[in-house]
Amino acid sequence: MQSLGEAARAVLLTPDPHDKRRAARGLARAWRGGELAHRCDVPMPDRPAWPARPELLAPGQMPRRRKGGSERGRIALIHALAHIEFVAIDLAVDLVGRFGNEFPRRFVDDWIGVAADEAMHFALLDRRLRQLGSSYGALPAHAGLWESAQSTADDVLARLAVVPMVLEARGLDVTPSTVERFRAAGDEVSAKILSRIYNDEIRHVSAGTVWFRQKCDERGFNVVETWHDLVKSRFRGSLKPPFNDSARHDAGLTQEFYAVIAS
Repeated sequence: MQSLGEAARAVLLTPDPHDKRRAARGLARAWRGGELAHRCDVPMPDRPAWPARPELLAPGQMPRRRKGGSERGRIALIHALAHIEFVAIDLAVDLVGRFGNEFPRRFVDDWIGVAADEAMHFALLDRRLRQLGSSYGALPAHAGLWESAQSTADDVLARLAVVPMVLEARGLDVTPSTVERFRAAGDEVSAKILSRIYNDEIRHVSAGTVWFRQKCDERGFNVVETWHDLVKSRFRGSLKPPFNDSARHDAGLTQEFYAVIAS
């Protein structure tokens, strides 16, 4: 029987976005169908395989997106979101393949589900780009999204603290206003896609928080203090308001975590 680690590595080493999306959904089906052994017995790559396009640029080199409701601006924003979801597929699969041995099957269930969600989100956004006359890869994209995975590859607590509990939680803060921007521009189709993604992301942040707490308890660590220490040492950015306190609370990420160290 193929191992979970082997299947996860295969997804990470798939460069074509649509093949990767299908591979992630196939990984989820194989796991749920009992076709994979709960063994993470092969090393995960330091960096996943990605396509030649989009061109990846450093944050300071990224074109500034115009605010407003022009179609060109909306395409640029949807493209940026599609890239985030594409990388999120690899982030979820790497979490499983790299750290799955440290947890029970329920952990794998949760994060395999997250990977499948991210694959679906990418498909929705890419299809919307095509409806608007563009496609994923047509514009440059942010090169730094994998940095958080590289800086937390040695410790699952650090990975959970930074990726779901900082990066995905930031999505909860900014998505509602983005939905309203699309609606104000008359783009209800894109607004509905982002609303669907937003609801799924609450569940993803919740999974990160639950398993972070579980592993802290297992190691005898103070949950909030450990999170503060890891975010300060492993996350290169800063936590900036405004925060969507309601959505964060629904995900179990209460103000005691982020309010104290927010800039």
